[in-house]
Amino acid sequence: MKSVLTTFSLFALAVLVFGCAPNMQEKKLQAFIDEHVETVKPLAKAAALAYWEAAISGKPEDYERTSELTLEVRQIYSDRSDFEFLRDIKKSGRIRDPLLNRQLQVLYYAYLENQMDPDLLKQIVDLSTEIEKKFSTFRGTIDGRKVTDNQIKQILKSSTDSAERKKAWLASKQVGPVVASDLIRLVKLRNQAARKLGFDNYHTMSLTISEQDVKEIDGIFEELYKLTNVPYAKVKAELDRRLADKYGISARDLMPWHYHDPFFQETPMVYELDLDVYYEGKDLRALAETFYAGVGLPVESILAKSDLYEREGKNPHAFCTHIDRAGDVRILCNLKSNETWMETLLHELGHGVYDKYLDFDSPYILREPAHAFTTEAIAMFFGRLSRNPAWMQQMLGLSDEQRAEIEKVSGKYAQLKQLIFARWAMVMYNFEKQLYADPDQDLNKLWWDMVEKYQLVNRPVGRDEPDWAAKIHFSAAPCYYHNYMLGELLASQLHHALVQNVLKLASDEDVSYVGREKAGRFLRENVFEAGDKYHWNEMIARATGEPLTARYFVDQFVQ
Repeated sequence: MKSVLTTFSLFALAVLVFGCAPNMQEKKLQAFIDEHVETVKPLAKAAALAYWEAAISGKPEDYERTSELTLEVRQIYSDRSDFEFLRDIKKSGRIRDPLLNRQLQVLYYAYLENQMDPDLLKQIVDLSTEIEKKFSTFRGTIDGRKVTDNQIKQILKSSTDSAERKKAWLASKQVGPVVASDLIRLVKLRNQAARKLGFDNYHTMSLTISEQDVKEIDGIFEELYKLTNVPYAKVKAELDRRLADKYGISARDLMPWHYHDPFFQETPMVYELDLDVYYEGKDLRALAETFYAGVGLPVESILAKSDLYEREGKNPHAFCTHIDRAGDVRILCNLKSNETWMETLLHELGHGVYDKYLDFDSPYILREPAHAFTTEAIAMFFGRLSRNPAWMQQMLGLSDEQRAEIEKVSGKYAQLKQLIFARWAMVMYNFEKQLYADPDQDLNKLWWDMVEKYQLVNRPVGRDEPDWAAKIHFSAAPCYYHNYMLGELLASQLHHALVQNVLKLASDEDVSYVGREKAGRFLRENVFEAGDKYHWNEMIARATGEPLTARYFVDQFVQ
């Protein structure tokens, strides 16, 4: 009898120690998360509001306030004892609850990123903010006259005077020398922080903490490079012939300023059809509001708090921000009545509906998209519609004849757009990877080596300027650009799933999504509401039936 009792007692003790310990660990973790959220929530909101105010005002004091609050938030995540607590719990493997374990993973990487010397962290935040301020307030000049980004782009879109185009292109690059030295210093500071955390450089660290593998991303880009080489060279040669004829020069004499935007990341309108004419005089805000309401994703509350039109001092670009993870979503634009800004507005509102229709009953930590590129995918999915003939006819009230005219070249434009962007993304990804690997190399030469290899664009003879530094993403969104390309892949995968599985259509011909509430409901229930509850590839597999693949992008635009 004693032996039996002893055995029973040992069993009970084992249950107590090994069965209940995970529950105790989970209670400790939940208490930590509750306290963390209570601390970070108001500060994160204040920082987001400060950034918004700085972006719309351009005032130095607003940027200083942004820097101060951003530093305060990052200092929370730099706490060494908190990081060690999360690291030890993660190592224990005793967190069984899926939502709690997911929050642990997200928090662990958030803290890991900020485990750096406080003085170094402050230098990085202050310098990042200073560079962004310079970008926001800088205006290039043409013949001594200040010009806006919109004015530069308009010249590059419409002028046939090579000399005028060159001046506009050079004006777009004038910000480069203003920020280049600071940007290189920032890269070195970021690398210094990353190496102290055991990474070879900041680029590797950034991908790791965003749950991506460098080799996997390298493989995706190498595959796309090989798959697009022949089709890109073919469409680029045709494009160059048309541009050369337009400017009255030889195709081999085309220079970067002969394309229709400062970096050749957008599609020149060359096929005897300017889509801008269909948007001229149109209320882009009203069009977007009507469309999103029709797919069951109303955006009135987003637009009510947004800043949509350009003015002096305001950030000249476009972005979406979620102020409080509770539905205060806003976008910044500088709208003009043209196709580019129609696409941008649809794009930014794509980010917006993702944030607005998150599941706000889920934990605060997980009230974000599954990954940066999954929200880019939604933005791109909707942004593509600005050139869709069926969408344009239904939203702009075009005649059958007008639609037929657009359809003559819309397929070419769609392929050209995606191929141009894919090759541009290769420039950005590979340049930035090498920038962080060796910021002391000849970056000006490296940039044009990349441009020539991937975009097949001639470098200006004898030019040795930091043209790469004129791209704001290197400072404002470091090691991020590859996510745009992954977003394009996912946008095509979601489009395929919607057409085949949700709308039950034999093909995507005539699909505009106008009034397709089923499509909006699918995205809301399977993508938006999932938030960050799952690893990004698990979310994609749950939504589409398979992990991320390039297959549908290639089917849609390359083959």
